Amino acid sequence: MRLGVNLGYMGLSSSEDMLALAVEADWLGYDSAWVAEAYGSDAVSFLAWIGAKTEQIGLGSAVMQIPGRSPAMTAMTAATLDHLSGGRFRLGLGVSGPQVSEGWHGVRFAKPLARTREYVDIVRAALSRQRVEYAGEHFTLPLPDGPGKALKLTISPTQDHLPIYLAAVGPKNLELAGEIADGWLAIFFSPEHSGELVESISAGRRAAARGTEDNPLDGFDVVPTVPVVITDDVEAGAQAVAAYSALYIGGMGSREKNFYNQLACRMGFEEEAARIQKLFLAGQHRDAAAAVPFEFIDSTALIGPPDRIQERVGRYAAAGVTTLNVSPFALTLEERVATLRTMSDVVPTTASEGPTT
Repeated sequence: MRLGVNLGYMGLSSSEDMLALAVEADWLGYDSAWVAEAYGSDAVSFLAWIGAKTEQIGLGSAVMQIPGRSPAMTAMTAATLDHLSGGRFRLGLGVSGPQVSEGWHGVRFAKPLARTREYVDIVRAALSRQRVEYAGEHFTLPLPDGPGKALKLTISPTQDHLPIYLAAVGPKNLELAGEIADGWLAIFFSPEHSGELVESISAGRRAAARGTEDNPLDGFDVVPTVPVVITDDVEAGAQAVAAYSALYIGGMGSREKNFYNQLACRMGFEEEAARIQKLFLAGQHRDAAAAVPFEFIDSTALIGPPDRIQERVGRYAAAGVTTLNVSPFALTLEERVATLRTMSDVVPTTASEGPTT
């Protein structure tokens, strides 16, 4: 199992702190550093900056938003970042949610699975330097009634196969990730509740004849972002993660369409998820955080002293995780750096190697 670090986006941390964590992770031998975007700082600019300041660590977008860029622009950006970093880029993609897609980017959220499939088709074709011609339900290149012509990317990524990851939560989206992607960016991954999720990935791999007959996940990178709190007080550590959990379960989406709330329900926390959402949408954010069950936090995060974390981290490898993406929850940069160092000591890691087809 490899180690990654999730740096988030500016606002959760300062840009200087994000860079410092990336440099530290690079020095410690972490496999990858991942940067997010919502409707503030973008992932691409940060990845270019981090790439210029580090030497070996992989650079991943978690995620670049599909509604925010045309597939051709994403291919151009991916090829450029891969070239500038010497072949270290990993392209993580996601459709975001209806509020951001329609409210910020002005792109309808309807049929996200079909749009994702077409988007990845075009990105892969462009990165392989084919002349891009595509006639889909959501994308048509070139437009049939104008002067446009089929073009091919004028530069090549450094990697022969630039890996594509999908952020996925629901069963159908997970199956799609297994079918068309090289890795899965997971959130609120609980080893004890992961069986159906991983099986959905495996179903997609089998449908695409990927992996091996005995192990369809062979060559596929399972990358959950896991909050980590190093503390002797496990209850207090859980409280440090509660607001983050409440934000996603209660506030990431509308009352009718919140994928993270649905995930919590599938994990057996249906009543609690409904209460968290009701409180959060009513503006009672502290009460929503207090309503997040300890059991949910403890199953989706690593909390406690190093020996407890070392004891529990094996659950992730047993559940099929290949890259454990550490999200250090601490107030100061010094504490977050200490978290990265502790994780590098307690987690047995394999040699760095990206996903394969």
